[in-house]
This record gives sequence, C-alpha cells and structure tokens, in this order.
Amino acid sequence: YNLFVCTGILFNHESNLRPSHFVTRKIVETARRVAEGSSEKLELGNIAIVRDWGWAPEYVAAMWLMLQQDNPDDFVVATGKSVSLEVFVQKVFGSFGLDWPRHVIIRDKLFRPTDLSESWANPSKALEILGWEAKNKVDDVVRYLVAGLLC
Repeated sequence: YNLFVCTGILFNHESNLRPSHFVTRKIVETARRVAEGSSEKLELGNIAIVRDWGWAPEYVAAMWLMLQQDNPDDFVVATGKSVSLEVFVQKVFGSFGLDWPRHVIIRDKLFRPTDLSESWANPSKALEILGWEAKNKVDDVVRYLVAGLLC
C-alpha cells in the first residue's frame, strides 16, 4: 500500500489534559484540596511501581519529528529517567508544603496484579536520529501539573 508507518513507543506522558481519574491528576488534585483545608485522604495502590514520567507536549514534538523523516522508523519516546510513584507523590505533596504520609493511605485492593513493577526506557535512538530529547524530567512534570499548565 506504500504507507509511511512509524511506531512511537511512548512512556508515561503527563499533562493537565488527562482526565482526573488518572493517577497523576488524582494525586495533584487531592494534594491541592488538602492544602486548601480538606481532611480527605488519598487512596493509592502500589506506590513502589517505577515509571518514566515525561511531559506530553514534548512527546508530541517527538511524534512530529518521526513523521518528518525520509524513511519510517520506530522510536522510544521517554525521558530516560524513572522514579517510583512514591517519589512522585512525595514531590507533589511537598510542592504544597505537605508531608505526604499524613495524607495518603495505601490500599491492597487498589494493587493491580498485572502491573509492571518497573518500567525503564532508552530514548537514545530518538536523540541520535531525530535530535530529540526530553528536556522536562519528573520535577518539571510535577511543577507543570501543580501549576495547571496545559502545554
């Protein structure tokens, strides 16, 4: 069919456009409400999972670059740095001046039996061929989510 087909293997790419049931939004929104005086507790499952958390608008730029190549190819799109969900929670609650263990409850019923325990990425091919690399790592992603930035 003479199609130009690329595959982008995109690791976690976050933005405030995600629905509030996604864990990153759930964490930020609950921390914000607690900082504003709510006494609610954030219920989470396995916070030991490790993920590569990136900023979605950058990943869109990588996808665009993939489509500008003379030949189709497959690329991993990620930051290359992974941290646990616990670290993510700590950073979000910390940005509101909150001690996260006081506001988070771990529930066994929320553990996902098929969830990968760790997810690591090597985006070096995207840098080598596309000239693309993620500029925003987990600290930036947290800052943007807390600030409510859309892009």
